[in-house]
Amino acid sequence: EDEHDLVFEAKRKNIPRTLTPYGNERTMNMNSLVLTNIQNSNYFKYQLYDLNTYHQVIEEITRKVKHLEPWEKGSRKTAGQTGMCGGVRGVGAGGVVSSAYCILYKLFTLKLTRNQVHSMLNHNFGFVRGLGFLYLRYTQHPSTFWDWFDPYLMDEEEIDPRAGGGRPITIGEMCQQLLTRLDWYTTLFPRIPIVI
Repeated sequence: EDEHDLVFEAKRKNIPRTLTPYGNERTMNMNSLVLTNIQNSNYFKYQLYDLNTYHQVIEEITRKVKHLEPWEKGSRKTAGQTGMCGGVRGVGAGGVVSSAYCILYKLFTLKLTRNQVHSMLNHNFGFVRGLGFLYLRYTQHPSTFWDWFDPYLMDEEEIDPRAGGGRPITIGEMCQQLLTRLDWYTTLFPRIPIVI
């Protein structure tokens, strides 16, 4: 489907163009440690700050994103944690937040339209596609997941979401993980209610 068909279909079904965020409209439902590191990172504050359009951010993804983990490789130290953080899933000592997650939050601040997200999911660069699926998983109501993810569950394009590489998966496998797991490389997603 091209963008014109999507606009026509949305108008016919009376679907709003802008995607309404589900959950916390300020935090994007992200782990507070990840979000704090994003908001304090020089990359987010100074380099991404000047990018004001969807197309500028997509171009930045093609230049900067090399993986889809929240933390840069080797920057997060969890060994030896004690107290409240010791052994608790989704909580750790932080590290250097990845460009992918900084860009993910930047996309959230732009308040993407339905067509922009659809364009991301069908982009020719795998990391743009991956960030599109992560965007949906963090920002949309779980009852909409199936409509978004179902067409891509058998997608055979390979990407390597791991920092440092070495573990390629297909877009279809990534979609399955986003629908069935509560975590993504040591950070937690919002829970999906059982009734969904």
